[in-house]
Amino acid sequence: MKLRSIKCITFAALVCGAGFSPSTGAGAAEPIRVGAVLPFSGGVELYGQQAKLGLDLAVKDINAAGGILGRPVEVIYADDKTRPASAVAAMHALIERDGVVAVVGPITSRNLNAIVPVAENLKTPLLYATNYESGKCSRYVFAFGTVPNQELGQLLPYVNKTIGNSYFLLGADRVWPHQMFDLAQPLIEKLGGKVVGIEYTLGTETDFTPLIAQVAASKAKVLLFALKGDGMDFIRQADDRGLLKDTTIAFLGLSEVDLGIFRGKGQNMVTVVPSVATSDEPSVKAFVAKARAEAGADVAVSNYVMTHYNTLIALKAAIEKAGKVDKEAIVDAMVGLVVPSPTGPVTIGHDHHATMNMFIAKTKGSDLVTVRALGEIAPQPGCKLADR
Repeated sequence: MKLRSIKCITFAALVCGAGFSPSTGAGAAEPIRVGAVLPFSGGVELYGQQAKLGLDLAVKDINAAGGILGRPVEVIYADDKTRPASAVAAMHALIERDGVVAVVGPITSRNLNAIVPVAENLKTPLLYATNYESGKCSRYVFAFGTVPNQELGQLLPYVNKTIGNSYFLLGADRVWPHQMFDLAQPLIEKLGGKVVGIEYTLGTETDFTPLIAQVAASKAKVLLFALKGDGMDFIRQADDRGLLKDTTIAFLGLSEVDLGIFRGKGQNMVTVVPSVATSDEPSVKAFVAKARAEAGADVAVSNYVMTHYNTLIALKAAIEKAGKVDKEAIVDAMVGLVVPSPTGPVTIGHDHHATMNMFIAKTKGSDLVTVRALGEIAPQPGCKLADR
């Protein structure tokens, strides 16, 4: 399997090529190489590009400030093609051929499950910055995205109180939706709610009329939605057929990068996220402005940008805390770090998951807007590290 990798030229925003040009901000020292296993093809490349934007912004900021221990940072990108086999091949190449000190990524749960054993076997830190179903406690895995209690556990009480307590669960027939719905059902029952239907799509549907009719017939007040990529057309079709007049979508994993797909449809959908690009907070406004200066005035700046940016800021802090570029020292130093972020501090706990500020948001026009700031929510990863 041929690995297609992209090396990031430090000060060229979102420009990719095969060579490396060291940053003038960090001098001409040997670069610290970090790998990134992300989807640039295969169906979820929108999220791969958002992750890349966050990493590129972090590289530029770090190198402009002198690098890490006087050395510039270089990110080497590999396309996992949204396939586990490609992700595994990319991990091996980045670690064994390119000598990276850590790897960021991937996006999908299937690919995460595939590459965690590689990170463990090759004893290389894996920095995962996507919301996921929890359960990955490993010495070499650090989660910078949310786990269910930070997302699902905040979303369900809100919609149950403000919208209704009858639920239809609709997701893709993949790892993440199945596990999120398995967690959702007892939470709904505890809240006094009722699940009136559950369906999973195969990813081959183009006409969602039968599914829309099924949801409408259930008279569910809330549609708990866990579809990405090939299922997003459901939103436009459901809106056109009037489903959203009586049913509110509680959208797991919704972000600003998705909104362009809806073309103005799907108003007042509700989600929970670790950042909202329309925030009035000066630090968030400055971050969004910086991202758009890099990638264009119209670029979406989702929480994927923010969380992936945070991974390299945390890596920098861990290396400086350790005082050396050493994988085992980095792992040890990462625990307990409090990393500055535009949305507030991100704290890495003993089980390698992140406490962070969370926000209830809804779709309004072409944006997500904040409904309620929830404050810092500590993760409940559903696992513990045996050695801590």
